[in-house]
Amino acid sequence: MRSYYLTLTLTCICSVCFAQQPANKVATEKSLNKEWNFQSLDGWEYGHQDNNPDNQCVLENGYLRIFTRANSVDRKKVRTVDRIYTTGRYTWRTHIPQTGKGDRCSIGSWIYHDDQHELDFEVGYGVDSVRRALNATPNEMIAYMTSQAYPFSCVPVKIQTGWHLFEIDLTLKDGNYHITWLIDKEPRHQLQLQFGKEIAFHIFCSVENLNFIGDRPAQQENSGLFDFVRYEYHD
Repeated sequence: MRSYYLTLTLTCICSVCFAQQPANKVATEKSLNKEWNFQSLDGWEYGHQDNNPDNQCVLENGYLRIFTRANSVDRKKVRTVDRIYTTGRYTWRTHIPQTGKGDRCSIGSWIYHDDQHELDFEVGYGVDSVRRALNATPNEMIAYMTSQAYPFSCVPVKIQTGWHLFEIDLTLKDGNYHITWLIDKEPRHQLQLQFGKEIAFHIFCSVENLNFIGDRPAQQENSGLFDFVRYEYHD
């Protein structure tokens, strides 16, 4: 009888432990929820991809301003120190300026694991063929919503200059990520990806002089402002 009660007690304890595991896991993942308001760069680090040693990422009146020089190949970035973010809602409040006409300059709000696992908003003037196809007016910019691979996809839309909410929402479908790109709370593109939560991301803000986004080297200094970045975990 004593052996019976001991077995029953151990069974109950194990049942409680196993029952608590999912709740603990969810609590841990929800603890990743964060909002960065750029009063400081705590939790962020520089992640440039150029030969210019100047950071060109500065805090001004509660905003992060990133800028690139005229006639340069500056690629200025900051990213979260941690590469731990998976399913959830990623939000950037980003100011899109009027860049120089035809300038190869991109204001980026994006997440990155490696060059094959990168999901972007990249906003710039756009090449002339894309602008004509979208019937963009002179004061409109082009936002490219891009998956770099698995599968590759790049969808351009026109937007006004000024402040915008750029959001990437990642859910799971059949074990892999399903992504929705939203601009100002409106879904603009969706895609089923071929990888899932085994891939976790850094979060990036950037301004880069990139060839694909314009017809000529940048003729002026261009900059983007970032008000806040937010991550909210969900399955």
